[in-house]
Amino acid sequence: MKRMRRIGTEESATRALLLDATEQLMLDEGYAAVSTRRVAKQIGLTPALVHYYFPATDDLLVAVYRRAVDKTVERLRTAISSEEPLHALWRFSTDADCTALAMEFMAMANHRKAIRAEIASSAERVRTMQAAALSKLAFDKDPNGCDPLGVAALVVGIGRLLVMEGALGIALGHDRVRDIAEHWLDSLEPRQETTGDARADAPAYGRPQRAGRRGN
Repeated sequence: MKRMRRIGTEESATRALLLDATEQLMLDEGYAAVSTRRVAKQIGLTPALVHYYFPATDDLLVAVYRRAVDKTVERLRTAISSEEPLHALWRFSTDADCTALAMEFMAMANHRKAIRAEIASSAERVRTMQAAALSKLAFDKDPNGCDPLGVAALVVGIGRLLVMEGALGIALGHDRVRDIAEHWLDSLEPRQETTGDARADAPAYGRPQRAGRRGN
């Protein structure tokens, strides 16, 4: 069956409302609760109007994901352009407020190829940006042979693991992991005198949320 061409414009207020409703539904009930019919009901519109903008549910979900990535990249770029990009990346990666929606999309990727492709593409783009920001650090002096790309992957991976386990109620060993990670980061990027809230450069990606729900 031939899919309809999206007619609604990118700047449409109705389109933004649909994206907002979908994102909130994912945060409240998990990605499995999302359908064009459910989103339409959420904001008092008809399913036909949702399809006017997004011919299929995948189109809607991809649009939500791309918007979320754009917001996150903007905040991440600001964070890692600071005087301490490595520590900023660590705070960014361990902030549970940033990950609720991201966890839902990662769970969804197991069942939706379109989302999996989007995540893979954006992850490589973001990883390249992270590594570029860390390239100004003196990794050539590190006895373990660290490099910007490897460090970026480790920092984000460890941070994501802590957040995902925390969302499941798992905390055993987390304090020790944080101590080890931060000692390592301090050895690579000595801390400077700071003022104010250390979390100030962390992004507002979402709100704290239980672990992402898996679809059947």
